[in-house]
Amino acid sequence: MTITHVQPDTSAEAIHEILAGDGALVIDDLASVESIDAITAEMETFVEATPHGSDDFSGRTTKRTGALIARSPSSRDLVTHPLILDVAGRLMHQASTFQVHLTQLISIGPDSPSQSIHRDEWAFDFFAFPSDVHPQCNTIWAMTDFTEENGATRLIPGSQDWEVDLGHSVEESVPAEMTKGSCLLYTGKVYHGGGANRSDRVRTGLNLTYCVAWLRQEENQYLSCPREVALTLDDDLLKLMGYRIGAYALGYADDVRDPLDALRGTSGQMGFGVTPKSDGA
Repeated sequence: MTITHVQPDTSAEAIHEILAGDGALVIDDLASVESIDAITAEMETFVEATPHGSDDFSGRTTKRTGALIARSPSSRDLVTHPLILDVAGRLMHQASTFQVHLTQLISIGPDSPSQSIHRDEWAFDFFAFPSDVHPQCNTIWAMTDFTEENGATRLIPGSQDWEVDLGHSVEESVPAEMTKGSCLLYTGKVYHGGGANRSDRVRTGLNLTYCVAWLRQEENQYLSCPREVALTLDDDLLKLMGYRIGAYALGYADDVRDPLDALRGTSGQMGFGVTPKSDGA
């Protein structure tokens, strides 16, 4: 049982095929080291101010620092990475649109134990989604090298097709070892968890995830990104954050205004006109 690695020039179609079959894969060196270092520098003071987790699942020696779209301009290129968005659209093809679900730096400190094995889609109140419906698509970008010793994310490839079971163990999983700048792509159905950090350094990953636009976001993008910052962002990023109609009649403002008009204080009525997607990608 291993995690497949592909190169950055691999097609979205080929990546989606692996993702659908294994539930996870690594795209090696998808981001430059320079871009990763820029995000690290922009987030340094915010990470320092972040408290450790308050329970075993969130990690008592782990920090989870969010609001990256507002706090780290350099991170926006990763949030909108065209290859990732192409694959995400293929995985969540049954929805009319999808949106940012969360942005979070996960910093696992030394002597951290393994996180319990889980599925991310359980965040939606443990709703029993059909096996062929993927409500989310997830990434973890390696801000430092990921090794088994320093707590690389652990996954059970192929487990996205298994029955719901809260009792899976770390011993069933394998580490997603990867170099700084590489990207772990995985579905909300695959069983996984943060690894134990047995090194003397912090292991940091950038967790950027997306969900279908008719579900509530884990990280509230409208509060995480202040209005004065949102007004400086381009339309494509704003729509990805949720400033758009998520499906027929979902997400308009007051008198059926487009969310972008509401953000900018402009007038104008919109039509609902969202065309349902076909079963094709």
